[in-house]
Amino acid sequence: MACTVVTISRTLAAGGEEIGRAVAQELGFRYVDEEIIIRAAEKAGVSPQNVSEREHDPGIIKRILQAWARTPPSEQGVVFRGVVGEARSAYQTLIVRVIREIGAEGGVVIVAHAASVPLSGMKGLLRSFITAPRETRVERLVRESKIAEAEARKAVEESDRQRQEYLRRFYDVSEELPTHYDVVLNTDTLPIPVASQLLIAAARAL
Repeated sequence: MACTVVTISRTLAAGGEEIGRAVAQELGFRYVDEEIIIRAAEKAGVSPQNVSEREHDPGIIKRILQAWARTPPSEQGVVFRGVVGEARSAYQTLIVRVIREIGAEGGVVIVAHAASVPLSGMKGLLRSFITAPRETRVERLVRESKIAEAEARKAVEESDRQRQEYLRRFYDVSEELPTHYDVVLNTDTLPIPVASQLLIAAARAL
């Protein structure tokens, strides 16, 4: 069975984006991150900037819901008819639909929106998680972004909190486990180029 989709979940400053681009280039796949936001915005009739910057804003979600109610059923027969009180569910449904559309196209490395969850079970999928200890990520952020340690620490802690909240709210995942992934890479001990090659090898071996 050939690998057609690689998903990368990552913690802030663990190198997930760099690894994702390297994997995509080596495998000849598309690198997908913001494309999910762009497609969702197109379907909802809002700007990608608004979706990206105000992803959980009720006004944006209301407009997404209203657009979704006018959207024809997908090939899977999914159609949404809801009310504003179901905005969170509507937004989740839209994002999941876009992720599944992109996954079905194949030849992609998806680095966004915990894509491994809605794609779980599909043939040709390799799910990966890129992380490193918090202190390592704080040091890396200070070094690469030229910001103060206190600011870097706050950014890492907030990003970790948001990841956990996103998984819980969108996919009802109360605890992220290594068994949710096929490959877990720690870029504290593995240099990013080495981690990239390991993920490439795993994809080719699938």
